[in-house]
Amino acid sequence: MVLWFAEAVTGTMPTALITGITGQDGAYLSQFLLERGYAVHGLLRRSASADVILERLRWLGLVDRVTLHDGDLTDLSAMLRIVQAVQPDEVYNLAAQSFVHASWQQPLLTGTVTGLGAVTMLEAVRIARPQARFYQASSSEMFGKIQQERQTERTPFYPRSPYAAAKLYAHWMTVNYRESFGMHASSGILFNHESPLRGIEFVTRKITDGVARIRLGLARELKLGNLEAKRDWGHAQDFVRAMWLMLQQEVPDDYVIATGRTTSIADFCALAFGYAGLNWQEFVRTDASLLRPAEVDVLHGDPSKARDRLGWAPSATLEELAAEMVEADLARHRARSSLVMPTAESMRAARA
Repeated sequence: MVLWFAEAVTGTMPTALITGITGQDGAYLSQFLLERGYAVHGLLRRSASADVILERLRWLGLVDRVTLHDGDLTDLSAMLRIVQAVQPDEVYNLAAQSFVHASWQQPLLTGTVTGLGAVTMLEAVRIARPQARFYQASSSEMFGKIQQERQTERTPFYPRSPYAAAKLYAHWMTVNYRESFGMHASSGILFNHESPLRGIEFVTRKITDGVARIRLGLARELKLGNLEAKRDWGHAQDFVRAMWLMLQQEVPDDYVIATGRTTSIADFCALAFGYAGLNWQEFVRTDASLLRPAEVDVLHGDPSKARDRLGWAPSATLEELAAEMVEADLARHRARSSLVMPTAESMRAARA
């Protein structure tokens, strides 16, 4: 049985600090840790759309159960202040500019936040809380133009986007801090992981949202890019469990987290549309403007190391994932459709 290190030594429940807490993984990780008695703190980059940013935490009912700290991942002084104040036992660096397609339009921002931001966090932990255990969210996109049919921790990297290159820099800097300073720093090389909390700009959520719109008569077609690209898709809730398991190990290391099953975008369309009783080929259209400048044709992970050393395995099937996402988007659109916009007459009556 895995036993968390600080609890075993001090008898107190641990404290976690999560960057990217408002994203899909951050929200599910917060839920996972809270269920285990953690005090959960998160980094919040303030913006004019703070109400939207907190939507995932609100959807899970967690907004009032986590402590949020204002700060920017690229500001070392802010990160030092937060780490010193929180004194975390575990730090999960999930924050990034994570939309691959956008990284070609914003390569400098992507490099600064996704790459250098990770080093900012590593440096803050090294200075202010060196005994903390650190998790870096690496990405299967680092494999890019794959060098092996199935990707393991030993597969050479070949990034094909500014996002992947930035993630690779953050990955190797995590290894460097582990080897240079003796930090308990681990990286999860996570393959694609989805959920109802996935951003609408990501292809799986774009598909399930499109299914819901078409099923409810709100749209007639769905435009996508490369339908032949293949990915290894899992459920985000399974993947955050793997993150936690990495930090419970005595020795830090890097792990591929994947399902071991690869599926094309066209086949995911068939699953999602089929769940709603629709034929995807009647509604999906390809749009050349949505193609990547440099495509990653296929990703297929080998999670053997995570299975053998962490005891980790995915619990949700791709079919279950697609169904859950379609149901969530159907519910969202039904709720929005039921809202009645106020008329000028009703507004005047309310003011009277």
